[in-house]
Amino acid sequence: MVELLAKIFLKDTSDVKNAKVRQGYGRISCILGIVLNVILFAGKYLAGALSKSVAIMADSFNNLSDAGSSLITLLGFQMAGKKADLEHPFGHGRVEYLSGLAVSSMILIMGVELFRTSVQKILHPEPVDTSLISFVILIAAIVVKLYMSSYNKKIGEKINSAAMKATAADSLSDAVATTVVLISMFITKFTGWNVDGICGLFVAIFILRAGYEAAKETLSPLLGKAPEAEFVEEIEHIVMSHENVTGMHDLIVHDYGPGRCMISLHAEVPGDGDVFELHDMIDTIERELKEKLECEAVIHMDPIHVNDEEVEIMKRKVLEKIKEKDERLSIHDFRMVKGPTHTNVIFDIVLPADYKMGEEEVKKWIDELMQKNFENVYAVVTVDHAYV
Repeated sequence: MVELLAKIFLKDTSDVKNAKVRQGYGRISCILGIVLNVILFAGKYLAGALSKSVAIMADSFNNLSDAGSSLITLLGFQMAGKKADLEHPFGHGRVEYLSGLAVSSMILIMGVELFRTSVQKILHPEPVDTSLISFVILIAAIVVKLYMSSYNKKIGEKINSAAMKATAADSLSDAVATTVVLISMFITKFTGWNVDGICGLFVAIFILRAGYEAAKETLSPLLGKAPEAEFVEEIEHIVMSHENVTGMHDLIVHDYGPGRCMISLHAEVPGDGDVFELHDMIDTIERELKEKLECEAVIHMDPIHVNDEEVEIMKRKVLEKIKEKDERLSIHDFRMVKGPTHTNVIFDIVLPADYKMGEEEVKKWIDELMQKNFENVYAVVTVDHAYV
């Protein structure tokens, strides 16, 4: 249905990376979600009133909160689509993450409330009426929620939206919750055992877990999560495909919301090359990254020695000794400065994000390594940190 509505209301549905197309898909999905959740609320509320089931009543208000969640997500898409301004030069794309976090928070609140109500129901059970209309409404609700989970997940992956994925998780948790309520009614009808409160407890735990997972997925990009490995590989492939680039390092990916990405990196180039030709090549790489990955790129050009055999031999020896300590360590911008009494080797060492040693400890360890393995050779080290 979403695809059909998209074809009717959107002029072009092929370019999902386009901000207007993303916003259009998000708007259609959210409005459809609001309508369906309001219908489900009315149906479940009727079923809960007839059966006097606390689980069904709680489930109905869960659908009402879902309608509110869809409204928040809709507002998030609208605000995220705003153009950049003086106060927010990188746009408003992260609002979409915030709306997803708001949806996740509502899932968690409903889970806590249902948990509390279910405990009260276990301590003070009330009779549950298992009328046919209640069964029919709940079965219909399960089918609708599974459909909503399916299209929200599909659209969320299609337009790379954390908010839509959170809504999909919410819809799936609702389908499971309603299924458990339906099972509890069957048990009550055919055995006489009132398990309404116990089933409500299981539903609450499932909802809390779904809310936690959705919150983690939407909070992670706000906290600055590492980019996907495939994205980093694409960047490396584009940069290193140019003949005069001999290496790259210090890659940082800045995420300002879906479709709003900025990357910065250092590209190593021959130190004896023509500076104007090399600068033109760097400009070309920046344009290529923007065209192929749809992200702004800033590249710092690092000139290095490429035809000095002595420097290359020393670099290999130093790197070999460093990797004996930890294979994850790497070095770059390596050069040598010879003097009458000793030689300085100057380089940057890159530490993984979870490396235990501090910067001063690393420098001290490298000083000891140089004294132990090389005569009259001293290291001048800059410590870098890996961000990918």
